[in-house]
Amino acid sequence: MPYYRLAALLIALCFCLPGVAQEPRAQQLTVFAATSLTDVFEALRDEFLAANPDADILLNFSSSSTLAAQVMQGAPADVFASANERQMETVIDAGFIDEAELEIFARNQLVLITPSDNPAGLDAIRDLAGEDILLVLAAAGTPIRAYTDDMFASHGGEYGADFVEKVYRNLASEESNVRQVAARVALGEADAGIVYQTDVSGDVRGQLRAIEIAPAHNQQASYPIAVLSDSANARLAERFVDFVLSDGARSILSAFGFCPPAILAEDSPGELTPEPGLEATQEYGERETVCQTRPPAGG
Repeated sequence: MPYYRLAALLIALCFCLPGVAQEPRAQQLTVFAATSLTDVFEALRDEFLAANPDADILLNFSSSSTLAAQVMQGAPADVFASANERQMETVIDAGFIDEAELEIFARNQLVLITPSDNPAGLDAIRDLAGEDILLVLAAAGTPIRAYTDDMFASHGGEYGADFVEKVYRNLASEESNVRQVAARVALGEADAGIVYQTDVSGDVRGQLRAIEIAPAHNQQASYPIAVLSDSANARLAERFVDFVLSDGARSILSAFGFCPPAILAEDSPGELTPEPGLEATQEYGERETVCQTRPPAGG
C-alpha cells in the first residue's frame, strides 16, 4: 500500500476511535453587568465555576444604559444585571426580557468622595456649591447620574432654590461610568465626585476619602438581574441567576459592600451593616458598609 494511502487511513481511523475524540466544549454564558458590579461579579463567577466546572462565563461590564442599548441592538447575551430598574424596564419593554424573570439581588447607595488629602476641604454635600470646586460625575443617562441628580434635587429645600444650579456650575467632567469617576478623583484630577459606596475599594481605596450622605437625601440603588428571552443557554443562565440570589452569593455581595435587596419597612429608621459570612470575609476582606433599612424621603 502506498505510503500516502496508509497515512490517510490512519488519520481517518483516529477520528473514528472514541479514545481520541475531542472533549466537549464548555457551556458558555455571556453576562452583561453594570460597571459597579465588576469586582463582586468576578468573585461570583469564580465561585459559580468552582461548582460548575463544565461551564464558562464571559463577563461584559459597562454602564447599564450602554449594556441595555447593546442588548436591544442584538448583541448576544444570556444574563443582564443592571444598576437600576429603569434600564432593565427598557429592555423588558423592547421584548428582550420577560418581566416575570426580573429579580432584585442587591442594593447600593451613594457617597461623596474626595482625594485622600481633600485639598478643597469638603465636609458635606452643601460644600459642592462653593466656588472653584472641580466636580466630576457620571454622564447623563447612566443609573448613578439619575440617582445623583435626584440626591442633589432633594437638598434644594434645605440649601436654597439655586443650590443645584450652583453645584452643576462646578461640573468639570462627565465620565462614561462610575469607575472612571472614582479614578479621576483618586488621581487628584477633581476635588470631588459622587460614586456608589462599593466603588471606594480596590486600587483606589487608599487614595479616596468617603463622606457619607445624610440618609434623608441618599438614594438607594436597586440591582435587578434577569435571563434574556433568547439566551442560547437558558438553563445554565437560570442556574447562574439562582446562584446570585442564593445565601452564599449574598454573603459575597455583603463582603464587597452591597446591601441586601429587601427593605424592611417595619424596622425603625437607622443603619444596618450586613454581616458577610466568615469564609467570604476571610477571602474578600471586610468593608465598611452602611445600609439603610428604609428608603430616603422621595424614594
